[in-house]
Amino acid sequence: MHGRLKVKTSEEQAEAKRLEREQKLKLYQSATQTVFQKRQAGELDESVLELTSQILGANPDFATLWNCRREVLQQLEAQKSPEELAALVKTELGFLESCLRVNPKSYGTWHHRCWLLSRLPEPNWARELELCARFLEVDERNFHCWDYRRFVATQAAVPPAEELAFTDSLITRNFSNYSSWHYRSCLLPQLHPQPDSGSQGRLPEDVLLKELELVQNAFFTDPNDQSAWFYHRWLLGRADPQDALRCLHVSRDEACLTVSFSRPILVGSGTETLLLMVDESPLAVEWRTPDARTRPSHVWLCDLPAASLNDQLPQHTFRVIWTAGDAQKECVLLKGRQEGWCRDSATDEQLFRCELSVEKSTVLQSELESCKELQELEPENKWCLLTIILLMRALDPLLYEKETLQYFQTLKAVDPMRAAYLDDLRSKFLVENSVLKMEYAEVRVLHLGHKDLTVLCHLEQLLLVTHLDLSHNRLRALPPALAALRCLEVLQANDNTIESLDGVTNLPRLRELSLCNNRLQQPTVLQPLVSCPKLVLLHLQGNPLCQAVGASEHLAELLPSVNSILT
Repeated sequence: MHGRLKVKTSEEQAEAKRLEREQKLKLYQSATQTVFQKRQAGELDESVLELTSQILGANPDFATLWNCRREVLQQLEAQKSPEELAALVKTELGFLESCLRVNPKSYGTWHHRCWLLSRLPEPNWARELELCARFLEVDERNFHCWDYRRFVATQAAVPPAEELAFTDSLITRNFSNYSSWHYRSCLLPQLHPQPDSGSQGRLPEDVLLKELELVQNAFFTDPNDQSAWFYHRWLLGRADPQDALRCLHVSRDEACLTVSFSRPILVGSGTETLLLMVDESPLAVEWRTPDARTRPSHVWLCDLPAASLNDQLPQHTFRVIWTAGDAQKECVLLKGRQEGWCRDSATDEQLFRCELSVEKSTVLQSELESCKELQELEPENKWCLLTIILLMRALDPLLYEKETLQYFQTLKAVDPMRAAYLDDLRSKFLVENSVLKMEYAEVRVLHLGHKDLTVLCHLEQLLLVTHLDLSHNRLRALPPALAALRCLEVLQANDNTIESLDGVTNLPRLRELSLCNNRLQQPTVLQPLVSCPKLVLLHLQGNPLCQAVGASEHLAELLPSVNSILT
């Protein structure tokens, strides 16, 4: 222990302690063996309670022995009178409390107490709340006790306002209390439910502004404590988006309809149901994912019969109804047109950020300036740097893009252990910004080159993109979600570190693919390209596979429909 003088022991004392430990171990093992033998023989009586008490009193984390005690107590329930059973429960509760004093963070002990209280006809929940308060007085960050308190509060129907006041008292005493902050994030949406806020629930603006002021006081008091910063990040978070069909696309050439959703869904028997109406008549179709994998996906597609694409009529109307999401979308395919679509705009729908009121924008702007001042005083505070980035994202991601990138560089230098995470987060933000810029320009070409990207995301937003430039980044693979780009005709991914092409599959319009200066080792890694029927031009210069003997012949045999393979 800190502050205590270490006393040297003689060889005799050390030997005596060793013998004492050996004796305790023998007793421990003997008692454990006896319990198991009695359990196997079905002798679940009070002697098992006594034996397990001896062991659990010293080691409360022996989960199997808690199971034994439950089996014994269940048998005794049928054998004891109500008075005897009440005395037994009282003894058990006292024993549990003694075990918690040995180890206040024992999973098995807290779980057993939950089990025991759940079986009582009239539990004394007030006493349990007092128990929690006592243990949180000793260690206010004991998340095992917090979990138990939430269980007790639920069972006792404690009003959320009272529990919120309890968190206030602990946070006021010590800001460094992650469990208290977390509990607030559970209680506040209950106290202030908002319609259409999603499963995570968000707060009315007046409540949110008060919470932002509280948490700002916390991280200015102790900038290096992470709990308040995490809570602040939750406050800045977005509610789950409403279920919606983001984009509906119909292709006459591919005789295919593609639809993208606000969240991944699984379509099929016993799961999500999609209804397709063509010219107001239902059409039975088979839905599949772009990469042909049966798993939740943002994008689903189906083949269309020739009759539904008859070019003799002035137009065809296609409507997809998502029954579980209570959403639908409709698009029109005009005579003489090869494709038609209807999509939500990323700029109008606020897909990547919340729309801010003037008041909230003013508060966040003030917080940004305060955090910048704090960062000057604490230049190596990683939580402050990350919060500055998140505040700028919340306020205006395009306006602050250049400054955000500078803060990412500073943050990576301060926190090199999380450099890979920060690179991925930076990449995510840059892709979001690029999608916004593309939509403001109303084009179907997306330039993501020279951005030092390490990961691709939001590919379901690129359903209509025809040209994609990913060159000069740090991508190691092209993800399976790339198959969602059904309109993609030209893909440039030169000068990366790509080793796998698993994502380049089933792209019906892909004509040109450029993969120069990557790390493609063997011609066999190009096998996924066989599923791209219109691919005619393939650039592979600067890849290791080009040095293999007979590489050109092997590639020509593997991809016979590709007219030009440049190695």
